[in-house]
Amino acid sequence: MIGSTHITSAFDRDLEAIQALIMKMGGMVEEAIGNAITALAEGDADLARGTRRGDKAIDALELRVNEEAARLIALRQPIATDLRTVLTVFRISAALERIGDYAKNIAKRSEIIQELHPVDGGTASLKRMSKSVQVMLKDVLDAYIQRDADLALDVRARDEEVDQMYNALFREYLTHMMEDPRNITACMHLHFLAKNIERMGDLVTGIAEQVIYLVTGELPDEDRVKADTTSTLGGGTAG
Repeated sequence: MIGSTHITSAFDRDLEAIQALIMKMGGMVEEAIGNAITALAEGDADLARGTRRGDKAIDALELRVNEEAARLIALRQPIATDLRTVLTVFRISAALERIGDYAKNIAKRSEIIQELHPVDGGTASLKRMSKSVQVMLKDVLDAYIQRDADLALDVRARDEEVDQMYNALFREYLTHMMEDPRNITACMHLHFLAKNIERMGDLVTGIAEQVIYLVTGELPDEDRVKADTTSTLGGGTAG
């Protein structure tokens, strides 16, 4: 009994350390989203470059999380709920790394957009959309730490709002392109950024589903309704 308690205590300590890394990684990703959009809206090339460089630290932290989680499995050999908890760590860290990649892409493309014909109000809606995703990310990380399935379900439902904002932006950019051909290149780039933010929302939603699985042992029954009804204009991928 004493030995079992000792092993459980050691597992809990190791898991807490890994979860602290996840929260640190989440904070860095949240900051990267904000910085990338600020760089775009304000034409801040230095901030854009700093955001791109910062992605390396996010990648390094994902590697560290995965190494620590793998070590925990090897040393503690968790089963049942404990194993589910560790496996969730891998999935959350992977999603956070991908969100960081999308933030890097936004920062990269923001430097290109500054050289193009300006589009009236082209970035204001993007900023609102990205703020919604930032709040979703903060809430889903809180849900993870607190093991709050209800909050995770709420975050999952909010992705529909992000999809609706994306649809509205898609129509807005099409209108700008039809009104003035000089807007076409800039709007194509802005659409790419909107699609990146929409995909960030999808990844946050995936984290929410992992939290629900962690707490309940089951993924949500119903398929999530996707409100993205647009055709694509070449949304691109993270990288």
